[in-house]
Amino acid sequence: MPDAQLSDTFAAVDLGSNSFHMKVARAVHDEIHEVDRLRERVRLAAGLAEDKTLSEEALERAYRSLAKFGERIRDIPTRQVRAVGTNTLRQVRNPRKVLERASEALGHHVEIISGQEEARLIYLGVSHSLPSEDERRLVVDIGGGSTEIIVGDGFESKRVSSLFMGCVSFTERFFPDGAISAENMKAAETAARIELEPVEDRFKRLGWDRAYGASGTILSVHAVIRENGWGQDISRKGLKKLSKALVEVGKISKVGLPGLNPERAPVFPGGVAILKSIFEGLEVDAMDRANGALREGVLFDLIGRSRREDTRERTIQRLVEQYRIDTTQADRVERTALAGLKQLARPWRLEEPEFRRSLIWAARLHEVGITISYSGYHRHGAYIVANAEMPGFSRDGQRLLAALIGAHRRKLLRAAFQDLTLIDEETALRLAIILRIAVLLNRNRSPRPLPPIAAAGTKKSLSIAFPIDWLDKHPLTHADLEAEAKVLRKVGYELTVS
Repeated sequence: MPDAQLSDTFAAVDLGSNSFHMKVARAVHDEIHEVDRLRERVRLAAGLAEDKTLSEEALERAYRSLAKFGERIRDIPTRQVRAVGTNTLRQVRNPRKVLERASEALGHHVEIISGQEEARLIYLGVSHSLPSEDERRLVVDIGGGSTEIIVGDGFESKRVSSLFMGCVSFTERFFPDGAISAENMKAAETAARIELEPVEDRFKRLGWDRAYGASGTILSVHAVIRENGWGQDISRKGLKKLSKALVEVGKISKVGLPGLNPERAPVFPGGVAILKSIFEGLEVDAMDRANGALREGVLFDLIGRSRREDTRERTIQRLVEQYRIDTTQADRVERTALAGLKQLARPWRLEEPEFRRSLIWAARLHEVGITISYSGYHRHGAYIVANAEMPGFSRDGQRLLAALIGAHRRKLLRAAFQDLTLIDEETALRLAIILRIAVLLNRNRSPRPLPPIAAAGTKKSLSIAFPIDWLDKHPLTHADLEAEAKVLRKVGYELTVS
């Protein structure tokens, strides 16, 4: 494609529990114009064993699909591609190797997002696919391994929930031999109600004007109900007729309802049971279909990032305000850290824009734990960031930020960065070192600016040079740097100060 077209072309890849999807679109003003799409039925959830490892067969299906996707988006700039893994990949034990191979097959980084982030992106995709009306919306998306429920106004979600139930997992759990009976349908519905019960009241208290359903299961239910003359939208009455029809068929292999794609049939009963329970638990009367979902949400979020409307920036600002962080001190640390990064980016291979952003956000939040206690505030801060709801962040992006905050003072351990998949251990360690030095140099919280400081790095060393006599006039800083040299030596870096 010509460079001019590539500059406004974006791609979203959704690694779902049942299917992998990819959508390629051009951004035209505030709209996306689809130019290509691919779908592969991978059934990743079916390959997840009890010990949370994925079978080789499921992994091979996944890698083959991603290789196909990768060929299509090979020339699209990395910053304009986002690939997200959902429920099944969230469950995988030690996902690093899986993600490394997946990223290699796709040719772009693959990340895992939390259920809360998945729900936010689904709502963003759905809301952009609907007319701009002044209404509060309930959005439901039943995936292969999880179900997302969201209430929002306009493009903003107000309450999100990701529940541990999906069409693949429920079909395998309650219809394992392919038999559909009134008893196992009822058992599936009861299990769904138990999963839904803790969040029912909170959603009903918010209320909504209209309900929408997104993605494969609900779009299939909508098509079947209409094709069989059971209504124009999904209703409780229509769902009862659909459930009864499935029981009358008696076997998944014989399900051939008008309007149902044969590929959807093997996981359809579990999805119907979940949706029927949501209608009952949330007291939904009718639900319309929505064309947008996770992929569209990822695209709009990605386009927003390219236009400096990054949701992550709003998330960081919310935490700054919520925990009343000293923004003046955070600004000092940020400026110093960026000055160091500018000098060390090339020798330490820190030139990626995402590294810069992670360092900025860590500087802004490095004192977030002080509201709990000054003693060990770096650990408190790491805990807050690791466990907070952080819209816009992938699970690993959030973990990287927490690791940098936890490592910005006192002990520095390589183990803190070993399980990250967003960046490698050495890169994360180097970002932490830059942040540590920036915090150290601003320990006196002085409004006076620091003098010009020269920094240089090699593979395993860092040298810092100050103006003549400056360190003699700042003995505390000099002593802190000497102590820091001992800390860095333990992780394999030599710090020299002159």
